[in-house]
Amino acid sequence: MSATRFPDHTLETAPPAARPTMVSVTEKQGYLPAGVARLATSPETLNGFLRLSALFESTTLDPLSREVLIMTVATRNGCHLCVAMHTARLAALEADAALVAALREGGPLPDERLDAVRTFTLRVIETTGAVDDAALAAFLSHGYTPRNALEVTLGIGAYTVSTLANRMTGAPVDPQLAAFA
Repeated sequence: MSATRFPDHTLETAPPAARPTMVSVTEKQGYLPAGVARLATSPETLNGFLRLSALFESTTLDPLSREVLIMTVATRNGCHLCVAMHTARLAALEADAALVAALREGGPLPDERLDAVRTFTLRVIETTGAVDDAALAAFLSHGYTPRNALEVTLGIGAYTVSTLANRMTGAPVDPQLAAFA
């Protein structure tokens, strides 16, 4: 995908509604990620994803469970950028190397509780939310709650927006994340 279809916006070229978000992300990250620069083409998509992501981060799911969900969606949807970004996040959380490798490969996880998140996430996607009682019970049996089950749908929604938009725009992995690609 060429950058001419989805330009790498700067503060000067971005639609005005995207500029405050671009400034905020740059301040937080220390640089303007290419994914943000390209998503700025649609301020609604950029701002919507970041709001959904912030809401997902505020859920009662623990940080590792959230990252398992994100990586499950990212690998399923083939988003190289999200895989790199969230591999870096897992490293910051000091996640076990075997867990990270399994997530990147899309296979079963060495931790049964976290694998329940991966399995449930995939089941929610496969059934478009119409999970059967057995799938829900399996998820709940690992200490998760009905609230967590609904939070999984929020995470899937947020990271479906991100992964599909990043693939559509052809956003490259930023140099700051190259070691995690």
